[in-house]
Amino acid sequence: MYAEKITKKMASIHPAAYLCYGLIAWFVVTFLIYPNLNIYYEIFVKDGRFSFEAAEKLLSSERAMRSLYNSFILAVSLVFTVNLVGVTLVLISEYFDIKGARVLRLGYFTTLIYSGVVLVSGYKFVYGESGFMTKLLVHLFPSFHTTWFHGYWAVLFVMTFACTSNHVLFLSNAIRKIDFQTVEAARNMGASTFYILRRVVLPVLKPTMFALTILTFLTGLAATSAPLILGGAEFQTITPMILTFSNSASSRDLAALLALILGLATLVLLTVMIRFEQKGSFMSVSKVKSELVKQKINNKLGNLAAHVVAYFLFLLYIIPVVLIVLFSFTDAHSISTATLNLSSFSLNNYMHVFSNMTAFKPYLVSMGYAAAASAAVVALALAASRILHKYKNGWTAALEYALLIPWMLPSTLIAIGLIVTFNTPRLLIGNSILVGSVWMLLLGYVIVHLPFTLRMVKASFFSLDSNLEDAAKNLGAKSLYTFMKVLLPIILPSTLAVLALNFNGILADYDLTVFLYHPLYQPLGIVIKNSTDAQALADTKALTLVYSVILMIMSAVTLYFVYGRKGRSS
Repeated sequence: MYAEKITKKMASIHPAAYLCYGLIAWFVVTFLIYPNLNIYYEIFVKDGRFSFEAAEKLLSSERAMRSLYNSFILAVSLVFTVNLVGVTLVLISEYFDIKGARVLRLGYFTTLIYSGVVLVSGYKFVYGESGFMTKLLVHLFPSFHTTWFHGYWAVLFVMTFACTSNHVLFLSNAIRKIDFQTVEAARNMGASTFYILRRVVLPVLKPTMFALTILTFLTGLAATSAPLILGGAEFQTITPMILTFSNSASSRDLAALLALILGLATLVLLTVMIRFEQKGSFMSVSKVKSELVKQKINNKLGNLAAHVVAYFLFLLYIIPVVLIVLFSFTDAHSISTATLNLSSFSLNNYMHVFSNMTAFKPYLVSMGYAAAASAAVVALALAASRILHKYKNGWTAALEYALLIPWMLPSTLIAIGLIVTFNTPRLLIGNSILVGSVWMLLLGYVIVHLPFTLRMVKASFFSLDSNLEDAAKNLGAKSLYTFMKVLLPIILPSTLAVLALNFNGILADYDLTVFLYHPLYQPLGIVIKNSTDAQALADTKALTLVYSVILMIMSAVTLYFVYGRKGRSS
């Protein structure tokens, strides 16, 4: 009887569905499970025997151990500096009554439209040896050292401002949900502004602050662009060292072991975060919440200090963006000498990028990868979400956990896993070699962006009214027809928003790209990083500034359509 029921159920499934299930299962096993298990084999098995040779080599390598130490020092430092600056930004823009807060917020939000290698290259362009601000400082103080902006402090400075984007997004949202009645009650009892902030406001933000602290620590631990561009020989961290080791076959096991250490640290910290969140109990004591009203700082000296800090931070955020935009319209001589002259302004750089195929190629390559990877990952997430929505059993639970594997691993470990696994023929991919092919980077992008896409698309599926599918089924519609004509149109807006965010994130990616890209097809992230080298030509830097401006415009437009329009409608 049970066998008959199973047979009938299987017969009702469309053959295309079987193909879809098979492809998803193959993808999960081949690219999510196998490479991450194989990396252990590559590290600990030599000539068919278990060996600690890689660990011994790592312990005896002074450079490798120093990079580990530097990474943890950077991560711990960022926890303090990013939280200090991030909380200050949110209080200035959302909690205190600061004049010009709307304008200030625009400056603080600039890290949302340019980040990663674009942001780091921008800061080096402004504060580097031949940068505009460095030239200005030398003019004011003739004995000022032009090589000041490198090493640990430069990396810490740049990453502190780069990593506050999560604070302005998530902490701002959390502070808006604070119950004003609680704040007003404390004020009526005679509490001062800063006492209320310390004892009433900040404790309510603890869950968000804790999550942001863990994310900041992980970001510092896996930092790539800033240490690589600004760290110099004296401050090398884990990821740049992994990149160095992965370029040589003899030291690839060291790269894999370092990546594994990074992955284990990530898993431990995520586990700790989940445990603390489960134990924590944070809630508002008021049953009827009222909207938070911005608080005035009554102390004149305190109010003046808050405004000075607010506008000083605004300048730090906005200066790199303004100078990148201005210099993108100047000639090579102005860029190399960091001088602004009205006669040097023109549209020549932009015309060159869009009229010269050699100059436009990196942009074209990045757009091609971003479009292909975004479409592929959304298609995969749609198919998987459909399965998770339609069937609820042990297999679908296992599928969901498997698809979320990349969320628990740093992109460095994923890249090294792909390299050490697919640098030889594998039966799972038809005895092909993927390392050195254009497909390698595409796979990396799909894998890294899969968890976020799945969670967003799955949420859209589970918000659907189940009666819609039942009604279509009762009218005789097939499952595929129901999905294409009834369900997909409803979830399409949110799916397109996720696709746009993925496309935006892939365009200027460097951290994953640098491990997997094809030398003949260099994406924008690689070209922008190369332009920061001392030997880079001024013409190359000019093109890079144009790339950066275009990327910022695209990011701003994407964020507006994904978030801005929602804000208006609500």
